[in-house]
Amino acid sequence: MEVQPAHNFGEVIVLADSEATLIALVRQRHQIAFKRLYDKYLPMVYGLCLRMTGSVSMAEEATQEVFIMVWRKIDTFAGDSTFKTWLHSLTTNTTLTYLRKQKSWLKRMIGSDDYEEMAEGLEASPPTEIDDLQYWLNRLPERARLVFVLHAIEGYRQENVAKAMGISVGTVKAQFHRARNLLQTWMGEADEVKPQ
Repeated sequence: MEVQPAHNFGEVIVLADSEATLIALVRQRHQIAFKRLYDKYLPMVYGLCLRMTGSVSMAEEATQEVFIMVWRKIDTFAGDSTFKTWLHSLTTNTTLTYLRKQKSWLKRMIGSDDYEEMAEGLEASPPTEIDDLQYWLNRLPERARLVFVLHAIEGYRQENVAKAMGISVGTVKAQFHRARNLLQTWMGEADEVKPQ
């Protein structure tokens, strides 16, 4: 496929709306084309990062890392799948890596005993300004949340979740079951408390 270059009319650069053209231009390190892809996919990437991390600030940082990886790895997009599918996979893997780094850094900074206590406290604390589903997802332990988000919400097969997270399929099934049971319990309790 031949890519039409961007047309430069003075200071104004006009780009075609074709995603294939934008991707080709990003491969040529065209920053305006990258900004167009960024604007188009930011809501999807940020939403997935937020569901996986359970934290607005961590989701923002993970989203930044994802788009840095898009810039660096755009040449690995072979076109075998849609760009959206490729980006979804890149987002998942980048966010998992980001979470591993954060956990490792926090453990080194505060010590492993204090870390476990702090993590439990954060899981139980109610987040602010997040929709109901995100509130319940945030309460889940990290591994159960990741499994639930990737399998139930994002539609990954359990085998793919296991591979991405570096755990066994049996662990994925157990964590999914745990997440589902916790969510059902918490949501049931919340329904009982809500005023009629």
